[in-house]
Amino acid sequence: MAYHGSTCPSIKNILLLDSEGKRVAVKYFSDDWPTYSSKLAFEKFVFAKTLKTNARTESEITLLENNIIIYKFVQDLHFFVTGGEDENEIILASVLQGFFDAVTLLLRNSVDKREALENLDLILLCLDEIVDGGMILETNGPLIAEKVTSHNLDSDSPLSEQTLTQAWAAAREHLTRTLLK
Repeated sequence: MAYHGSTCPSIKNILLLDSEGKRVAVKYFSDDWPTYSSKLAFEKFVFAKTLKTNARTESEITLLENNIIIYKFVQDLHFFVTGGEDENEIILASVLQGFFDAVTLLLRNSVDKREALENLDLILLCLDEIVDGGMILETNGPLIAEKVTSHNLDSDSPLSEQTLTQAWAAAREHLTRTLLK
């Protein structure tokens, strides 16, 4: 396994592409692709290499450019999770499945490009809940979806239980209260 100073497995990127290989939502956690053009080239390469496979019923795995890529296609969306060549495939597959399950719940079982673009904010929050800086935080799809959709958390909840948006809202509310006193 690839180690970053600890025994935690790491994710290099999570990609959600459409049926033409164009970006819907992507998040990179590795410096392997330092420029925007190198990221786009990687996405195009991965899409082209996996397009002819049958990853509609269950996840598939491939090794491309010294990266393990787990992927799944649903309707006109292509889900990808990339890890280093020494990463555990089962862990990468659980990240992919958690992402897919959360997106399915957030899009109310209507997993297609139009719905994904209309709910892009929820998908991006979903990515934030799954991985932070390459380190896996959560792989349970229903729990990820619950964290993303729970807007009614108290501002007194621990920060670890709040999404980034909720933490900013709580901080803004706290600052407003202090300024109004």
